[in-house]
Amino acid sequence: MNRERARMALERDLARHRAQPTPAPPTGWVRAIRESLGMSTRELAARLQVTSPRISQIERGEVEGTLTLASLERVANALDCRLEYVLVPIEPLDEMVLARARGRAAGLTASVRQTMALENQSPTDAADRRQFDELAALYVDKRGLWTDR
Repeated sequence: MNRERARMALERDLARHRAQPTPAPPTGWVRAIRESLGMSTRELAARLQVTSPRISQIERGEVEGTLTLASLERVANALDCRLEYVLVPIEPLDEMVLARARGRAAGLTASVRQTMALENQSPTDAADRRQFDELAALYVDKRGLWTDR
């Protein structure tokens, strides 16, 4: 599968997360689900084979962002839940790639444009834009696109 197709498939999967983000409850998912089930910290601790104070640490760690994914997955299993972990890009992936490719092209064409202007060989705006777009298209999905140079 090429990168463009992979981005398209991923965008389809991300659509529901973009359309309806689900913020965590203020107390965190673990505590909210545990309490909604009517499960005590002692009962959850027994399912996880840990102490009741450890459940309080887990719930606090989730809210503070210090709980590991592995621990969160164990707790999810103990609550008969599945853990969903997703990164939702702020912009569509194609737009991110194209913006990066355009940035690379801009860096390259600036020095060429300067040299041509010094030699009174500046291209027309239309030709300049076409050349810029063609160069940017070459950078899309090229290895090293995200390497800072």
